[in-house]
Amino acid sequence: MHGDDTGRLIYLSVLVGVVGLWFFAQNRLSANKLLQQAAVWGLIFLGAIAAYGLWDDISQTVRPQQTVFADQGKVVVPRSPDGHYYLTAQINGAPVHFVIDTGATMLVLTRDDAAMAGLHPDTLAFTGRANTANGEVRTAPVRLDTLTLGPVTDTNVRAVVNNGDMAQSLMGMTYLQRWGKIEIANGALTLTR
Repeated sequence: MHGDDTGRLIYLSVLVGVVGLWFFAQNRLSANKLLQQAAVWGLIFLGAIAAYGLWDDISQTVRPQQTVFADQGKVVVPRSPDGHYYLTAQINGAPVHFVIDTGATMLVLTRDDAAMAGLHPDTLAFTGRANTANGEVRTAPVRLDTLTLGPVTDTNVRAVVNNGDMAQSLMGMTYLQRWGKIEIANGALTLTR
């Protein structure tokens, strides 16, 4: 435990002690009322801890998901609460989560996503360079055997693997231009072929 952590723990302990003493002093004549209120606050505290700990699971459940209309050759991606559009495509049979980035030129894979798709990042030649919001990064050009998005499967798709830190793979314009129509309206992005 670091010095800051110890100080915070001491502060929190003193704060809980003071609030507890005040609570007890206010309710010293009514023990039942005191126990009821303590139980309610304890449950609220446990609920907050549970919600914080399970937030990733909860957000995956409530996050809007893409909808595929195979008969129409269409994929509809709802806007996420953070304002971005996220979708899942199959690369060489492996599911890869993308953020749609119309400011990115290429389809850009993280090292982890490249490995899931069977491209061995440790054997790639990172000879390319790309300028990003975080500065210059090294990239390795690759060809994807298959990329399946909704009802459409493309073969021999050009992409790059980013050698830098990147939270999520990016679906850039070189792939998006393969779709005949890209439309953003009513809180959704629609790709049609």
